[in-house]
Amino acid sequence: MADAVSIFMSVGLSEQKAKETLKNEALSSTFKKAIEQAQGLLGSASIDKTAGTLLYNMVTRLKDYNRLSFLTKYIVTRKITSELQLSAALDFIKSHPQENMDRLEFEAACGVGVMVTPEQIEDVVELIIRKHKDQLLAERYRFNMGILMGEARTALKWADGKMVKNEVDMQVLHFLGPKTEADLEKKPKVYFYCLDALSKVSGLGKSLMEQLRGEALKFHKPGENYKTEGYVVTSNTMNLLKKHLEETGGQVRSRFPPEPNGILHIGHAKAINFNFGFAKANNGICFLRYDDTNPEKEEEKYFTAIKEMVEWLGYKPFSVTHASDHFQLLYDLAVDLICRGHAYMCHQRGEELKGHNIPPSPWRERPVEESLLLFDRMRKGMFAEGEVTLRMKMVMEDGKMDPVAYRIKYTPHHRTGDTWCIYPTYDYTHCLCDSIENITHSLCTKEFQSRRSSYFWLCNALDLYCPVQWEYGRLNLTYTVVSKRKIIKLVETGIVRDWDDPRLFTLTALRRRGFPSQAINNFCARVGVTVAQTTMEPHLLESCVREVLNDTAPRAMAILEPLKVTITNLPTNKEVRVPDFPANEAKGSHVVPFSKTIFIEQSDFREVMEKGYKRLTPDQPVGLRHAGYVISVQRVIKDGCGKVCELEVTCASSDSVEKPKAFIHWVSDPLRCEVRLYERLFLHKNPEDPAEVPAGFLSDINPNSLTGIECALVDHSVGKAKVFDKFQFERVGYFSLDPDSTSEKLVFNRTVTLKEDPGKM
Repeated sequence: MADAVSIFMSVGLSEQKAKETLKNEALSSTFKKAIEQAQGLLGSASIDKTAGTLLYNMVTRLKDYNRLSFLTKYIVTRKITSELQLSAALDFIKSHPQENMDRLEFEAACGVGVMVTPEQIEDVVELIIRKHKDQLLAERYRFNMGILMGEARTALKWADGKMVKNEVDMQVLHFLGPKTEADLEKKPKVYFYCLDALSKVSGLGKSLMEQLRGEALKFHKPGENYKTEGYVVTSNTMNLLKKHLEETGGQVRSRFPPEPNGILHIGHAKAINFNFGFAKANNGICFLRYDDTNPEKEEEKYFTAIKEMVEWLGYKPFSVTHASDHFQLLYDLAVDLICRGHAYMCHQRGEELKGHNIPPSPWRERPVEESLLLFDRMRKGMFAEGEVTLRMKMVMEDGKMDPVAYRIKYTPHHRTGDTWCIYPTYDYTHCLCDSIENITHSLCTKEFQSRRSSYFWLCNALDLYCPVQWEYGRLNLTYTVVSKRKIIKLVETGIVRDWDDPRLFTLTALRRRGFPSQAINNFCARVGVTVAQTTMEPHLLESCVREVLNDTAPRAMAILEPLKVTITNLPTNKEVRVPDFPANEAKGSHVVPFSKTIFIEQSDFREVMEKGYKRLTPDQPVGLRHAGYVISVQRVIKDGCGKVCELEVTCASSDSVEKPKAFIHWVSDPLRCEVRLYERLFLHKNPEDPAEVPAGFLSDINPNSLTGIECALVDHSVGKAKVFDKFQFERVGYFSLDPDSTSEKLVFNRTVTLKEDPGKM
């Protein structure tokens, strides 16, 4: 070990790096081989640090070790002298796996023999600064200098990066002069978010489409899978990619692959926007594919609800497919996998296979013929559940060895009935269905990163077209749970009514509560396309909801806690025209009756005047919104318990009296309705965290999460509303018509409250 450390240090590695390299047996062995080859070429001369670093970087990234001596020679003979050239060389080798590679084409691709002089760098930088002259003068040192560097590096691909940067810095200083005090002041932050996630941009923010379009994500282009870091190139890769391009025409293809065993939640909204949005932004197509490989948990209602929610968010699948569409082909491929020696039949029990430190299977080297026979018997139902599985011979990135490909389940399948009693697992099915459907970009959340190696391995083991898996961060919300198992617990214990209870954050629940799909898409755009897991507060989602509803929900007047008011001097009953959108009356209006008997909110009257209170008291009049009247209290009527039950007032035209301090809403000849007010379901931010809630999430329920008001009053303008129609009840909040509504009784859910008004007391 000491000798190896010394060898590695002799070519420029630090002692710590040398010791770390030795921990990886395959890497250290290849690195030693490269050093030996280099020393054979140099003779008595030593390997300098630059060449040593390039050799190390080469062996860490090289997939085809048949090219080791080829690249080593280019490095030690100083034909490849920079990291940029090395990257270009590795990319070229990836895309040209054939043996008889054109050396001249290779050398041109990685800049061998290209010399960039200081004069050339100076001339190019001068042209770029001249191009951006006006913006540089306007923004001075707040200009994004990365633009200059980027254009310079593009024009001078093989130039030394430090020389280019020094030249840019020097010419900018010469052009603008030294920094002034104004240049040194901190630039104020600009806050933004999208108002229309699919097309509009607000301020400096990018819409979701812009975030997902073209080069924004640095994803590979269709057919250039091999350029992706970690992608495994085989001798047949380029032929498979060529065939893939012929079948797809170079079209971007993605898919959204939910399991049909539960209702989609807010986290899935990001996945839907990402998968369908990425395809849409790049003129591609997206499949909705049900991963229906576990018949024990799948129900028709989940299939229907998933498609409904995808379409509710505004996306139309190119095609709706199922993993079960390919059950026969998947089985045939499993047989092929066994024949190739990459899979075997195993009798270890399920409990033995749990965790990561599972004992090696004693059946791993079972003869191919024996595994084929047992797999056929397994297919014919000759074993009990759990008695035998088909396992793949590979190690996953998280260290898990030989994942299961097929298991037995004697449960009829939703689509195939009793045709099959063996079902493929996610690890086996997912990548193969992606390959079958010619998916270009397999987008999934970060927890599936540990399965990326098995994804590439399986496609290559079967010599099939291999898509590229890309991971992004999950979207989580505080004050909620989204686990299917935990939501079922909430339903079974009667805490919530069903999966669409408006206190949950399933998509069906959010729709029922009145959240517009556009607001959810806007929220996903605000969160952005992140690799890191994101945990957001519910009020950020509610903010997106308010902005959409403010522009789309017509106004109505509703009273939640009615107080009867009799206007003793109103000459005659009349009708009042109320604008649907007071800020833009051109968008329409509706008519409501105005009679001697009206109802106001109990909180809009106080018998005893308090400092700062601006609404109705015996000594203080108040205006009635839209009616053109100001009312004054003449008599307060109380019931037997001393509670105020009615007011007698007089009215005067608002033109004839002093302007009151406040205007309140009211209803006359109203409809009776039920109103449901919702608060957070849980008391703590993280109800699943034992540190916050030691007794478990079921102990953290907010007792005030639902308040029902049976006898609320609302004006007649909402009388013909349809389920999920949305309104702003003036001064109260945003509400949506619930599916429980009948022709005799309307039921409204409060979607969100209005923005806080500091002037309202």
